[in-house]
Amino acid sequence: MSTGREGPEAERWLADTRASYDADATSYADEVRTLLERLPPERDVMALFAERVRAAGGGPVADVGCGPGRITAHLTSLGVDAFGIDLSPRMIEVARHEHPGLRFEVGSMTQLGLADGSLAALIAWYSIIHVPDDAIGAVLAGFRRVLRPGGLLLLGFHVGDASPPEPQEDGEKWPESYVRRRRPSQVAAWLDEAGFTVEAHPTLTSAARTLGVLLARR
Repeated sequence: MSTGREGPEAERWLADTRASYDADATSYADEVRTLLERLPPERDVMALFAERVRAAGGGPVADVGCGPGRITAHLTSLGVDAFGIDLSPRMIEVARHEHPGLRFEVGSMTQLGLADGSLAALIAWYSIIHVPDDAIGAVLAGFRRVLRPGGLLLLGFHVGDASPPEPQEDGEKWPESYVRRRRPSQVAAWLDEAGFTVEAHPTLTSAARTLGVLLARR
């Protein structure tokens, strides 16, 4: 688990992630715009999450690492009071343009500018994939802080054993070439350490990839 201390290494991965998605925001939005339409298993997960949020009385739901806002918009269509947060200012510009009626703001999952216990739920869909192992603990602690007691957390991440040791400087662009793949058991252990109770942990295989999904409760 992370101590939560910020330092040069933390600043480097955050800066690299921000710069990469700023540079690629428009093409990334084009690439993922219809992704949910093509992935029924992921839509099913979103539907279950939205149903659980509504059944618990509703309330604000943060889509952390929202990118161009596709998940925020989909959850809103399912009756969830969702808003988006992303590290990349350019991604937020794209999200606001594509979904003008929704709320989007620039922010980092390492330092969420939200009040304690202010959220009914939080989703981080493919957005912990660039977080180093030694920063995960602080990120999950931040998620727990902003959730109300009993609040839900939904994580989606790439499943695997190996992650590249260093960001690549040539070939494929940095975000896509430096995806951290983890075993659901490891992520579940981190959640347990952070004080969450894991309620479901399916894996989904689609589009030639395996996605780990963990639904947990504060």
